[in-house]
Amino acid sequence: MPEGKSQVGTASAPGQAAPAETPLRLAVTGMHCAACVRRVERLLTRVDGVRDVTVNLALEQADLTVRMPVRDRLPALLDALQAGGYQGEVLTESHPQRTSPAIGRDGIALVACALLTLPLLLPMALRPLGVPWMPSPGWQLALAVPVQFGFGARFYRGAWRDLRSGSAGMDVLVVIGTSAAFLLSMVNLWLAGPADATPDLYFESSATVITLVLLGKWLEGHARRSTGAAIAALQALRPQRAHRVVGMQEEDCAIDQLLPGDLVRVRAGEQVPADGAVLAGESSLDVSLLTGESQPVSCGPGSRLLAGSLNGDGVLLVNTLAVGSATRLAQIIRLVEGAQAAKPRVQQQVDQVTAWFVPAVLVLSLLTGLGWWLWLGAATPAVLRAVAVLVIACPCALGLATPTALLVGTGMAARRGILLRDADVLEQALQIDTVAFDKTGTLTAGRPAITQMLPSPGLTRENLLRKAAALQQGSPHPLAQAVVQQAALAGQLPPVADGAHTLPGIGVQGTVDGDVLCLGSARLCQGIAIPADLQAAAGQAAQDGASVAWLVMPAQQSPGRPGRVLGLFCFADPVRPEAAATVQGLQQLGLHVMMLTGDGAGAAGKVARETGIQDVQSGLLPDEKLSIIRGRQTAGHRVAMVGDGINDAPALVQADLGIAMGGGSDIATHAAGITLLRPDLRLVAEALPLAQRLRRRIRLNLAGAFCYNLVGIPLAAAGVLSPDLAGLAMALSSVTVMSSALLLR
Repeated sequence: MPEGKSQVGTASAPGQAAPAETPLRLAVTGMHCAACVRRVERLLTRVDGVRDVTVNLALEQADLTVRMPVRDRLPALLDALQAGGYQGEVLTESHPQRTSPAIGRDGIALVACALLTLPLLLPMALRPLGVPWMPSPGWQLALAVPVQFGFGARFYRGAWRDLRSGSAGMDVLVVIGTSAAFLLSMVNLWLAGPADATPDLYFESSATVITLVLLGKWLEGHARRSTGAAIAALQALRPQRAHRVVGMQEEDCAIDQLLPGDLVRVRAGEQVPADGAVLAGESSLDVSLLTGESQPVSCGPGSRLLAGSLNGDGVLLVNTLAVGSATRLAQIIRLVEGAQAAKPRVQQQVDQVTAWFVPAVLVLSLLTGLGWWLWLGAATPAVLRAVAVLVIACPCALGLATPTALLVGTGMAARRGILLRDADVLEQALQIDTVAFDKTGTLTAGRPAITQMLPSPGLTRENLLRKAAALQQGSPHPLAQAVVQQAALAGQLPPVADGAHTLPGIGVQGTVDGDVLCLGSARLCQGIAIPADLQAAAGQAAQDGASVAWLVMPAQQSPGRPGRVLGLFCFADPVRPEAAATVQGLQQLGLHVMMLTGDGAGAAGKVARETGIQDVQSGLLPDEKLSIIRGRQTAGHRVAMVGDGINDAPALVQADLGIAMGGGSDIATHAAGITLLRPDLRLVAEALPLAQRLRRRIRLNLAGAFCYNLVGIPLAAAGVLSPDLAGLAMALSSVTVMSSALLLR
């Protein structure tokens, strides 16, 4: 959980185990502004056994930690919310985040309110045209009453709830402001004499403010539905049914009924119901929403599948390995939701400001009214200016500035294959000046591949590869797999060597096309003349840290003929094709790039030359990587570490920002602040600027929200803004913040 949240709880006695706790997520309806957020947090933290409460206005949900068992705490939590005037509901994976209807009651209320308010505003629009039309006082009252006390009743209920709980929020400001304008009109109407046919009435101000506030709330809801599109898209990947294969029969079952080890059949065009491995069938998968990979991924027997992947035109038989909440899809959804619900430090500071903001506005409004009354000696302009101060100061934009940007930014990142663990990542990414890369599995592919094949005179490369692949068929050794894979890429179907067996510590031996051949280390070449060009190539490969395997026809197995070297294979862990461009992109951003690897200087130097990294430190143990990062931090630098293995976990934790490569170890993923869903280094060059841009957008939103108040309140107090113009500015502030967040896309 992020820092700075409300906390309550009792400490365990010495030697006594702490009670078991579990996270809980509630949907909370009825919140309107940042003050509501703090009120809901207080309501929930007062419940016994509850701590670490985070309330998100944009998501309309609360994340909290409760002492077990949950069923004993839940009624008290829901009762606390109801007592405060809110409604709560438990959110689970089977009942995920809710979305509001496209129009709903708010839209209908807004349309009706606007139709009633329009006749009150028409005189102002017609006056510049020379049309002196004005509804009679009776009609003005008839139009204003349903707006003020019908559609505006929600604000009265909210204000009463606020005052009863000892706090004040947007509803209190709206009620005081509009009621003052309405009551002032009623007093003037009551005091008007028979000769005064057109008393000063301000029904249009109160009705317009309520209409504009409803407009702002409707627009916020519309934008909130847009910001939640990423979560909705991920949740839509969860299929509801699966075709389970039991014996020779196939049966349809609900996803919740699947267990690890079940066999399921995935037909063409269907979504994969669980993480698993393909037992039979070939197809292509669309994994774009899971990993950001735009191209379909081919799969066949042995391929691993992720739940939510969309099957292409083949039929697959899959052995399920993880189901339900244990699938990668469920983990991705939890990570995205957690990041969206978290509060960065700047939002925690804003929440503290809003605790005294509304009371301060009430005092300022009162002083404004008293000041103008004493200055002018008239109550009417004094009340209108006090009302304008109340209306423009509604803190809706402050409450929406951060969570809406987080919703859009984290959802957009997830679509690109970048998962942000929490909101604190944004703070860390903004200060990074150094990026340290692990080598194996990060800058390189993490598996050996043939980098060079040199046949002896009289032998072609194709024949050399065919003979070597025949010896390596069925071997699990990584170098053997590299040879077999290279033959497959070349379109060869090599035979299986007769009598193939391992030579411990040396290599493998077998008969291919009637000749006994050996493939392995240089020990096979003892007593055999090696061509000069092969000898030179082997020496250079050793300097570069590559592995060398020799294909030899041994002398003792060929009577009357001396042994012969047929050729050599050089193996290396290839640099990822996007690595050089990624390093160059980071350097162009002004970041210092370094490599920290446990490999030798030869292999590290070769990768450094190919990627353009100047700062290389090789032969490092995990604790030495950690010490180097700590040293950079002591010198005042902020370091991001990119890694994929278990040995990278200490460095990922020590770094100011850890970035775990897709396909890496679970330990590395848990230690990192950013997880890349696919092993593509280009995502590193995207993740840092994206997080920094998201952080800057949050700052921009907050600055804009504060500027509306810093500029608008003095203008309202000075009488420049009327109540209806103040209401329009208040609604525009919320709309501006929401639109700014949506522009992140």
